[in-house]
Amino acid sequence: MLIRISCVFVVCLASYLTNARQFPNDFMFGAGTAAYQIEGGWNEDGRGPCIWDIFVEQRNLSDAKVACDSYHKWQEDVENAKNLGLDTYRFSISWSRILPNGTLNIINQKGIDYYLNLIKALKVAGIEPIITLYHWDLPQYLHLQGGFLNPQLVDYFEDFARLCYQQFGQYVQYWLTINELFQVCYVGYAAGSSAPGLYLEGDGVYQCSYVLLLMHARAYRVYDEEFRNKYNGQVGIVINSEWREPASDSTEDLEAQEQALQFSIGWWANPIFLGNWPQIMIDRIANRSKLEGFTRSRLPEFTEEEINYINGTHDFFAFNTYGTQIVSYQEEDPISYPSYIFDRGVNTSDDILHYALGIRREINFINDRYKPKAILITENGVSQDDQSLEDTERIDFLNSFLNNILDAILLDNVNVISYNVWSLMDNYEWGNYDSNMGIIQVDFSSPNRTRTWKKSASWYQNLATTKTLDPIKSF
Repeated sequence: MLIRISCVFVVCLASYLTNARQFPNDFMFGAGTAAYQIEGGWNEDGRGPCIWDIFVEQRNLSDAKVACDSYHKWQEDVENAKNLGLDTYRFSISWSRILPNGTLNIINQKGIDYYLNLIKALKVAGIEPIITLYHWDLPQYLHLQGGFLNPQLVDYFEDFARLCYQQFGQYVQYWLTINELFQVCYVGYAAGSSAPGLYLEGDGVYQCSYVLLLMHARAYRVYDEEFRNKYNGQVGIVINSEWREPASDSTEDLEAQEQALQFSIGWWANPIFLGNWPQIMIDRIANRSKLEGFTRSRLPEFTEEEINYINGTHDFFAFNTYGTQIVSYQEEDPISYPSYIFDRGVNTSDDILHYALGIRREINFINDRYKPKAILITENGVSQDDQSLEDTERIDFLNSFLNNILDAILLDNVNVISYNVWSLMDNYEWGNYDSNMGIIQVDFSSPNRTRTWKKSASWYQNLATTKTLDPIKSF
């Protein structure tokens, strides 16, 4: 009897995985971009400089002065999105395009008009805009005042968010306050490889995270108190983290997995969904800080008022993910210089075997741990070594990820409501144009920045319009 049940189960599962599969009718397929990566028009119509404008000059990197030239070609972008059959288009607002120095002292109407025209055109095309308020392009003027190390930035972000809600709120149902806080704080303020290029690995990285979480909470509270009854939109934040898979089932590796997840997803999600930093971060950073000779923890302590203010500032859980890492136990690092990596205290390495499977596990982890009303996958994609239009490897990659997402929806009963592929088109990938992550090719050698659909664009068009996914190729 047990053998018969097992055989039936295997046959049913094989059929389930090898036949065309259907997403819910109300599931939203979209594509994403970011202002600095596509717009260009860096000094046009009153736009002020941002930290990336300065950073690329200092590091002698490729610049985004033209990028995809979407500041002038936005209508073509909307037409491509429409022809793809997208339900949503995620993009960001350049803070310094509408507030050149980041403050209400100067409001640039031409910048506001640019986004109004884009948003209205999307709505006419039947595409829901998903707007990111901050996607890494802090006005340089605010950086000179301390950037994300300065708590006053919370007030400036409140002003910026309120202005955006006032100008665009009637057309927008989904707002994302900040994109990928880890990238902002660790890569920008600790590793120094992104703007503003600072090396404050032991303390600035945590001060940055403290300020960012307060910024998010302020922007959420402003919408909740002043605009929700009028526009009935939703607000959240975008957390990025590759899934962490334990190297073995040993107690040590399972504990290392939990520790890694708390120092990645939990770092940001715990204050917003549960209240306060993860306890393991509080304890480990305080202990290592003491041994390093500090009189207090390098991790800023939230007041009880701040904990309550940040906790609950979510209408959904939005996250970006591009893969999986293997995590294993390691001996405690000797006390030397302060470092986030030493604070985290585990070994990590890329995991190709579970690359796509990890997204289902991550979805379930998020759902079980934080119990959000809904989950939005705001970025997922893969780079390409060349400019070939025959990007079949990208199709296989996306198909594998999406099959695991669909498993989370249909088999695990998780309320995932949206998926945004990164990216609508090839764009400026923060220092170069080499990643070719778009489903639409952009010819950066052409003054016209000619757009051409790749094979993956036609594949994604079929998926977005039919909600039907290709079966997994092997079982």
